[in-house]
Amino acid sequence: WGNSLFEDPAEFTYGMFLGIFHQRRKLADLVREALAADTPGEVKDALQGWLDNMKDPIGSRKYGDQLKALLPAQNGNPLLAKIAEKSKLFTKKSFWIFAGDGAAYDIGYGGVDHVLATNEDINLLIMDTEVYSNTGGQMSKSTPLGAVAKFAAGGKTIGKKDVAQQAIAYGNVYVARVAFGANPQQTLQALREAEAYPGPSLIIAYSHCIAHGFNLEQGLQQQKRAVDSGHWPLIRYNPLIREAGGNPFTLDSLRPTMPLMEYRKIEGRFKQLARDNPQEAERLSRIAEQAARLRWDVYEKMSLRHAEEFPADGRRD
Repeated sequence: WGNSLFEDPAEFTYGMFLGIFHQRRKLADLVREALAADTPGEVKDALQGWLDNMKDPIGSRKYGDQLKALLPAQNGNPLLAKIAEKSKLFTKKSFWIFAGDGAAYDIGYGGVDHVLATNEDINLLIMDTEVYSNTGGQMSKSTPLGAVAKFAAGGKTIGKKDVAQQAIAYGNVYVARVAFGANPQQTLQALREAEAYPGPSLIIAYSHCIAHGFNLEQGLQQQKRAVDSGHWPLIRYNPLIREAGGNPFTLDSLRPTMPLMEYRKIEGRFKQLARDNPQEAERLSRIAEQAARLRWDVYEKMSLRHAEEFPADGRRD
């Protein structure tokens, strides 16, 4: 675990990842050297098993535990002693970047985009509050159309940035949008799939916030309203399914069952504009409703496509 400035979690975690990556690559070189030398058969089997499974968390731990038991008995072998010294590197590590939407959509987006484009096995969880929560409630590129925030006192007049679509366009990124209050099982499934995916993963999690202006004891219920209204469609995109010839895009939520305004009327960030400027609030609400409907139509069509209609993963195709 490491903690950094809020605007650079991607670069900070990627640095940690690269440090462990290069140490394990050096360990793999030592293992290959030991396999080519006069090494006892039982130890050699464990070394080969580890090398074959070094990128698998379960397999690397299994053979790593065998090596931890076997290597201390190999007295006088300096090469095996070097390998034993690096036993903390046996188990494949999991790396997760935690970021808010201010960092992931705005000030830290360059780092986020760079990590997603690396092809490395690193995961990113965006806790999307749709506002700069950390610095007092300023508008971010994640802030929805019509919401009031600092620097958007008259209601934000442009739509929310779709980071999920941008990541899908790479072809090699696992992508999910989740809302624990609406579907905890889908959230858990997305986390498991992201962890298992051998490449970059992005999960965008709906995160209710005090800046939304409602009683946060009702936060999970409001998350469900966000999904039911079409404001927050639940999706998963798994490139491995495309590789197998299937549609990699899954739309996990049903068609909207309530008007967008039914969801918005709970929150102060939308109600404030209705009080201050009812005419403008009505105008922006109509545009937001249309935008939500259009986004849903795009996602629904994506869920019906064939595999070849999605970007190819150049690492595998």
